[in-house]
Amino acid sequence: MHSMHTPACPLCESASTLCYSGRQGTYFRCSGCRSAFLDPALRLSRSEEKARYDLHNNDVADPRYRAFGQPMADMVMAWFTPSHRGLDFGAGSGPVISRILEEHGFQTALYDPFYHDNPDVLKQEYDYIICCEVIEHFHDPKQTFMILRKLLGSGGKLFCRTSLLHDDVDFPLWYYKNDETHVFFYHPEACVWIADRLGFSGVRICGHTYVIFSG
Repeated sequence: MHSMHTPACPLCESASTLCYSGRQGTYFRCSGCRSAFLDPALRLSRSEEKARYDLHNNDVADPRYRAFGQPMADMVMAWFTPSHRGLDFGAGSGPVISRILEEHGFQTALYDPFYHDNPDVLKQEYDYIICCEVIEHFHDPKQTFMILRKLLGSGGKLFCRTSLLHDDVDFPLWYYKNDETHVFFYHPEACVWIADRLGFSGVRICGHTYVIFSG
């Protein structure tokens, strides 16, 4: 009988160990960047993933949804002006942050593999990129962050919102893993790894929720 083969980390390619197996799925913990990830064999198919996103009720006029997007819009507006070019990467069906920014005169291009599949926007360079509750869905985080780095101009900022896997997280009880479209959970060390290895000039980790990479 052979021992269970554990997959390499999809981000840093280090070895992993089983960290949790239960109703929500089987998850591994990376020995290098300390992230956790869903067993790649259990990821949803593209059509299943799309069906799951179609259930989200992302109405850009909903005050609660706007309140959710406001902090990230505020971050962009603190760093940039309407003359800068932006990209909402993984904008989803209701790109609320882009809408808030638009109301302040900002022009933000939209890209989403399911809802705004416009490859032309991935051929340009941007001063700021926003990924709001997006990076935890990346099946290939290393490759996708390399694409984001290429899209980000020198001196630009990549604003990410996700729930970080800090050391105080009790993974078996963590609500964030229970969404079947969440496949990769970033430890703060993974954010540093991304900045160091994938060509960013720096990274700032803000609490448990926001990460800002510099171009």
